Amino acid sequence: MSHWVLLRGLMREQRHWGRFPGQLAQVLPDASITTPDLPGNGKHHARHSATSVAEMVEFCRADLHARGVPAPWSLLALSLGGMVAVEWASRYPQEIARCVLINTSMRPYSRFHQRLRWQNYPSILKLMLKGGVENQERLILRLTSREGDSEQRDGLLKRWLEYQREYPVTRANALRQLWSAARFRAPATRPTAPLLVLSSGGDQLVDPRCSANLANAWQAAHAIHPTAGHDLPLDAGEWVAQTVANWLKAAQASDAPSAANPAPTAGRRES
Repeated sequence: MSHWVLLRGLMREQRHWGRFPGQLAQVLPDASITTPDLPGNGKHHARHSATSVAEMVEFCRADLHARGVPAPWSLLALSLGGMVAVEWASRYPQEIARCVLINTSMRPYSRFHQRLRWQNYPSILKLMLKGGVENQERLILRLTSREGDSEQRDGLLKRWLEYQREYPVTRANALRQLWSAARFRAPATRPTAPLLVLSSGGDQLVDPRCSANLANAWQAAHAIHPTAGHDLPLDAGEWVAQTVANWLKAAQASDAPSAANPAPTAGRRES
């Protein structure tokens, strides 16, 4: 059995995955799926958020050990969660079987105005000055999702407001998370775990070139959804799940020794 760990992004919690864990379970029926919250979010909203991505890694590791979820873990991570996954795979390579990185960005492969599109600065500044939970969640929905009709989006916004009211993310914790993301720098060398990079052509929050640059630099497999927004598992969850399943099948096929051409005993390399 494989153990998949799903890591969310800035100011989001496990319930923001919506239907995606079930969609992933459909294509990976033998996998266990765990959706931990980062400190300061969801069930851990009363904690101080970490001020570094490395601290987030240690928190998640302790959480999984406490739950009794054995390593190695397969990480599927969105945005800030992708930074956590990369740091985790670099610090503890023996714990990570593989990583799927979704719409993430990090120095030195992306510039600041690409990691947070400059066109959004006025809206974000206005929110910081005006505040309000509903204004916050409306802006996040507008910047992260491009799918659904008005009725579906209104229903989604209502659920998100309920999450925030039950487990509020404080402004201080939001700033800690932003600070952690802004100063994170990718490790000097590519993590050894197999990597799949997924990105959205319709991402209005992070420039899709951030994912392309990372995939090119690390020679990782890369798939692009043409229309989905930043929250790719929300907008196109079935596509994400099937793309992951296809990637795993391709890896298994390439690793399977042939009777006519047995795999070499040394010198093999993951692609």
